[in-house]
Amino acid sequence: MPRISKIDPQTASPEVRAAIDAHLAEGYRLTNEKLTLLHNVAAFNALEAQSYALDRVFQGLVGKRAADFFEYAISLENDCLVCSRYFAKLLRKNGIEDFEHFAFTEEEQLLIDYGRALARDPKHISDALFDQLRETFTEETLVVATAMGVFMIANNVFNDALQIEPEKPD
Repeated sequence: MPRISKIDPQTASPEVRAAIDAHLAEGYRLTNEKLTLLHNVAAFNALEAQSYALDRVFQGLVGKRAADFFEYAISLENDCLVCSRYFAKLLRKNGIEDFEHFAFTEEEQLLIDYGRALARDPKHISDALFDQLRETFTEETLVVATAMGVFMIANNVFNDALQIEPEKPD
């Protein structure tokens, strides 16, 4: 059971309604996480709107598929049901049924390994992994990947701490 209620978009304040309208106008939908975050527009913008902006940059650098794999790996490592279910559904829509046994490219696998290491213990990411990352990606890409990973971890913590209900499967 969620620890915090979801806002009702129909009775939301004009500020919240404007944030919802802007989010929907960009083609996004409202999830249980977002409807909880919208108790405060600054919190919503910090965790959701800014992560979407950064994700667009990340996808531009590594591709949508690799970005999705990276973010899913973080959610799996953190055992966040909300985000894991979201990404599993997204991957299934793209024909990927078995993430653990999928044939990733070398770059995708590096990002997956980095995402898992980042989520598991950011203070102890191996030099060997980071050397491989530096050989493959630019410093800008590694900065963006790390920042995106931090957003994913923050989303996972938010969902878990407030016991946000996962979306219903289609």
